[in-house]
Amino acid sequence: MNSDSDLQIAGDILEVPHLLQPPREHPSTVAEFVGLARSIAADRSQWEHLVQYDATTRWYHRLSTGPGYEVWLLSWVPGQGSGLHDHGRSSGVLTVLEGALTERTERDTRALGARSQRVFAPGYIHEVVNDSLEPAVSLHVYYPGLTEMPMHAARCAVAEVQ
Repeated sequence: MNSDSDLQIAGDILEVPHLLQPPREHPSTVAEFVGLARSIAADRSQWEHLVQYDATTRWYHRLSTGPGYEVWLLSWVPGQGSGLHDHGRSSGVLTVLEGALTERTERDTRALGARSQRVFAPGYIHEVVNDSLEPAVSLHVYYPGLTEMPMHAARCAVAEVQ
């Protein structure tokens, strides 16, 4: 019977620095952008003191930037919404930090509670709305940075009353 463990056979990878990937200063994959959003969400000291609420329009603040990406903080009072839009050539990660939001697409409606995340590619058309009775806060990471947000006409079928 062989009693050698994998560690004994292969050695401790931490003892072989040339085999380790150097940590990246900035995200470059979808998973890393999701991780960035999660780490910011978990550290309330980065964003909580900045949040403001505006009864007339959604409030937003650019929280940070990196090479080719930007991070935005938004607040939503009850009833506020984005309108049906896409993000041009940008991909994104939407993370709900506080409260609840509703995402509507042509095919689906999703309730997004605190800590919910949505990842989307360029050209993804959706509408985000605060349908609740409490304010909400969300974090948005865009890569590349957001340069356009084309609005779209609603494509929902109108139910006929009989």
